[in-house]
Amino acid sequence: MTYASLIDLRTDEAYYWTWSKENVLCFLDHPPMIAWFIRFGTAIFGDTNLGVRFAGILAMLVTQLLLADMVRRVTHDLRAVVIVLLLPEAALYYGLLMAKVSPDVALIPFATAMVWALVRLWESNDARWWLAAGAFGGLALLSKFTAVMLIPALLAFMLVPDWRWRWLRSPYPWAAALIAVALFTPVLIWNAGHDWASFRFQFVRATATHGWSLRTVGDFIGLQFGLVGFISLPVVLSALALTAWRGYRRSDATAILLSTCVIVPFGYFFWRSLTLRVGDTWPMFMWPVGFAAAAINITMLQREGRPAAMIRSAVSWSVAAIASGIAFVVVVFFYYVVTPWNFIGSADPVGGEANYEQVVNRAQVELQNTGATWIATTDYRTYAMLRWFFADRVPVIQINERGRYLGFRDPGMDLIKGHAGLYVGREPDNRSSNPFWASTTAIREPLERVQRSWRGSVMDTYALEKLTGWTPELSPPPDSPLYKWRVLAGEVEMPRDGQSFVMTASVR
Repeated sequence: MTYASLIDLRTDEAYYWTWSKENVLCFLDHPPMIAWFIRFGTAIFGDTNLGVRFAGILAMLVTQLLLADMVRRVTHDLRAVVIVLLLPEAALYYGLLMAKVSPDVALIPFATAMVWALVRLWESNDARWWLAAGAFGGLALLSKFTAVMLIPALLAFMLVPDWRWRWLRSPYPWAAALIAVALFTPVLIWNAGHDWASFRFQFVRATATHGWSLRTVGDFIGLQFGLVGFISLPVVLSALALTAWRGYRRSDATAILLSTCVIVPFGYFFWRSLTLRVGDTWPMFMWPVGFAAAAINITMLQREGRPAAMIRSAVSWSVAAIASGIAFVVVVFFYYVVTPWNFIGSADPVGGEANYEQVVNRAQVELQNTGATWIATTDYRTYAMLRWFFADRVPVIQINERGRYLGFRDPGMDLIKGHAGLYVGREPDNRSSNPFWASTTAIREPLERVQRSWRGSVMDTYALEKLTGWTPELSPPPDSPLYKWRVLAGEVEMPRDGQSFVMTASVR
């Protein structure tokens, strides 16, 4: 709660907050669940850091409870339950950074709940648990499209064990699939009305390819060590290997389910990392199930009569993972919340998106000096932060990439049309060479440059300019340069031959 309240919102968090202010069924980037999560939190705590992040804190608690109950039902072993409760606390992402709101925060509890419902099905042999699994699966899809990576695990759980013919003949798995599709209907309806825009957006991201790069592989593996745990990751991966061997060799339904839920997505993301930077949060939905497999594995080793040294080693490594991981989480917490230092410089992932007040304060001064009544930006991150700090007191418009804002409400055209605007652009996005400027009649009058700093390091520089002679078009046609959206590789621009580049696509 302290971290969630004190650390500045990151740009993507502010972007998702802007979604929570709109009444649309889906968004270009993602399904709507994260917007609903934020709306729930801000309804309680207002438009504050804690309000935006509150649902993520609840999601972490729910996930831990589901994991604990899952492990209890499989092992009936208190030690295994304690281990699975502590492993997420020892992972930087779940123990601290899950307070950072993203669609993955919504996906994680629903994906875990779906697996939990299938474990209940295995335990009780009650086919009605298929319906709960279908409901949680549909909610997972409403959270993020990567939930489809769990489908191979569901199929293996249903078809590999000896009970396959029972479920193929049963109406319950098929009813579960229908429930999932029915819950996913808002996304389908929105996309059908917008030429399948979000599917096209994700398809371009998923199929983007570049040359082979050891750097992106190293980034992916390094992120997993950092976010899951330097000891926890090997512990979980080794447990998953044993769980998969146990499951497929003995047709153990739960072992098949748990191992496949992690191995298939992990294999996919590793493959993609050969040519593409994998986003830091993308694989995070799978590791909670991996924690459950690690805890269950210790009990299974004992029941299988494995050598005592092997069992002691598994327990010792799990204890070391928990102890070292929690210590690491505490150190990171104190670094960002208490200390004044910056050891990483301009590459700091939290400081790199902090202190936007410095830009907002200068923008406020220039609004008064120039008489401008609205603010223009050319990237969604700056748009989101300005809208967050100005709290809609001043209309803020991203004048390009209008495909991101399909169905959004009028931001206040009566304060825009016929009035001067203030352009706030992060360098180098402010360059006049950007093609969308040629499609406007805007007259740009340079005012000043503003640096955004954090703990002594300059993180970004912004250009402030006065805009006259033009009214932005909120709904340009799909072939307009102002409509096209950029797909950034791994959410960041990737260097090629020393130059920055982006993939551009338009929804037609």
